[in-house]
Amino acid sequence: MSGIYIHIPFCKQACHYCDFHFSTSMKKKDEMVLALAKEIAMRKPFGSAQDDNIIETIYFGGGTPSVLTSFEINFLIEEVYKNYKVAENPEITLEANPDDLSAERILELSKSPINRLSIGIQSFYEDDLKMMNRAHNSAEAKKCLEEATKYFDNISLDLIYGIPGMSDEMWRQNIQIALDFGIPHISSYALTVEPKTALSKLIQTGKIAEPQDEAASNHFSILVDMLQKNCFIHYELSNFGKENYFSKNNSAYWLGKKYIGIGPSAHSYDGEKRGWNIANNSLYLKAIQNNELPIETETLTISDRYNEYIMTGLRTIWGVSLERIENEFGIEYLNYLKKQSQKFLNDDLLSIENNILKPTLKGKFLTDGIASDLFYLDVEV
Repeated sequence: MSGIYIHIPFCKQACHYCDFHFSTSMKKKDEMVLALAKEIAMRKPFGSAQDDNIIETIYFGGGTPSVLTSFEINFLIEEVYKNYKVAENPEITLEANPDDLSAERILELSKSPINRLSIGIQSFYEDDLKMMNRAHNSAEAKKCLEEATKYFDNISLDLIYGIPGMSDEMWRQNIQIALDFGIPHISSYALTVEPKTALSKLIQTGKIAEPQDEAASNHFSILVDMLQKNCFIHYELSNFGKENYFSKNNSAYWLGKKYIGIGPSAHSYDGEKRGWNIANNSLYLKAIQNNELPIETETLTISDRYNEYIMTGLRTIWGVSLERIENEFGIEYLNYLKKQSQKFLNDDLLSIENNILKPTLKGKFLTDGIASDLFYLDVEV
């Protein structure tokens, strides 16, 4: 067992680019906290207290988990301890927004079991924050980092690149501000336009320019270069950490470990089956109150598991082990992978070292596209 992910489906306001499941109404927050606690107990058989089922990470994601009070956070952590075998020093992460992290709140959290903060900064520029409809401003972003670094050593922050109008120099400055605070982990993503989001509508109506791939590619190269020069390890396509500061929770997903997802829209994986809870707060609450788990599951085929390993392996520092492909999936999959990857090896987008297939520096930004070309499709030709 690896970890428990707890989805907090509430936000103060909707960011224009976000397509995650959340509600801006807090009316059912108390009910939801009780339902989350109940689901933690109901899922106990999934994570029975065998030695290989120890919970190593607890992760509050969302939504905006920092809308919960410290009492509510502690209550949910206690429920995990009551129902599962938890490692001696688990990584317990809270995703938080700067506007929720006053000096008083940070001090309060530092006295709780939370030992890692993941802060949604996104940008230190006022215009960017307004365009994305973030709930905080630039001054709040800097102030919260000033306070958080006094009490927390293990801090991650999110930054978004490829924002329309953001010059290379502005992007460098965004990264530099994060470095100046001594932050040991940075997650960084290209601004993507998801269907049915406010950002998509704003672009369609010409109110915001469309993000450009070339700008995003330049920003990615700047990011990789600046962070590597500052002793960060680029351990996953969108994640950079100093030594001993990789996200244990997210690394477990990428390494194919088991995890339990609690809350509306949360996903789970037991090594063979993937499950996902209903992405509707009212239906989720109703099911839990009726002692039913609102979850759908699918058993992964060998091709599904191969494809997931290709996707996660190529995105990480650990790459894709050709030996593991042969041992776990068979010679047919190994031969298929070798054949499909040849053009990328010839174009210097992939390399093989010590029987490990990895993207080159040139291929990193194109990883997801390369991976999809290596997928094995269960279709008859």
